Amino acid sequence: MKADEIKGLWLGALGVVIFALTLPMTRLAVGTPDAPQMSGPFIALGRAVVAAGLSALFLLATRAPWPARRDWAPLALTAGGVVFGFPLLTSIAMRHVEAVHASVIVGVLPLATAAVGAWLHRQRPSAGFWACALVGSALVVAFAVLRSGSAGLSIQPADALLLAAMGCAAIGYGYGARLSQHMRAEHVICWALVLALPLTLPWAWASRPHAVLAASAWWAFGYVAVFSMWLGFFAWYRGLALGGTVRVSQVQLLQPFLGMLFAVPLLGERLDALTLGFAVAVIATVFIGKKMPVRAVA
Repeated sequence: MKADEIKGLWLGALGVVIFALTLPMTRLAVGTPDAPQMSGPFIALGRAVVAAGLSALFLLATRAPWPARRDWAPLALTAGGVVFGFPLLTSIAMRHVEAVHASVIVGVLPLATAAVGAWLHRQRPSAGFWACALVGSALVVAFAVLRSGSAGLSIQPADALLLAAMGCAAIGYGYGARLSQHMRAEHVICWALVLALPLTLPWAWASRPHAVLAASAWWAFGYVAVFSMWLGFFAWYRGLALGGTVRVSQVQLLQPFLGMLFAVPLLGERLDALTLGFAVAVIATVFIGKKMPVRAVA
């Protein structure tokens, strides 16, 4: 493995550690049906507004050039995935499911990211690579079905929202990684956030909370705004650009387990044997899948 690929994997791992706290912190900020805090739309769009303000300052401080005309459409797709789609869907879902449960659903994200990355970057993963990715994703779906509590093959509406969020994130990751090949990785997320500001600002203001909220909800909101929505992408997009989207995306299989570890002390949630078993089984696929070849298409 080349030095750039190794560096990309480490940067990707750093991004995953930062993102692993996103669901527990979102759960803390949004509250529960019995004790609601912030609304899902405010958390999703408010954090984008805060991150956009930081982005504007960063772009000015680094004298970032304006994106080329050909980059505006990929930036819009990046924003649609990681500024709007993923935050909105997860913020709405997290009021109805525990972070430990949602962390397992996140296990489907590596397959979605790998699929988008392979298509965008003209890469051809081996059959063994796809087999590992599909097994991990099948385990995630099986877990959601088992936890649905209903007869037949069905899942909770919140799980459906989470799965849709994974698709949005994969698109945002894939296009952001491609832009990071000729733009600074930090500038990609910054421009995406600034581009979205005319929509996120009025929507966040309209959905702002009017009641007095717990201090913990504001601290959690601060984390998802500064780290999940901004700094985490600095490492993540750089890692994807250096190590390759298809390969580095598999590091995300560590995210469910990390999310569970964070949710237990932060939220007092319980980690049962079934959840832990599925998480370990999903994570195990990363150690096999990362050894499978990924070839470029001529």
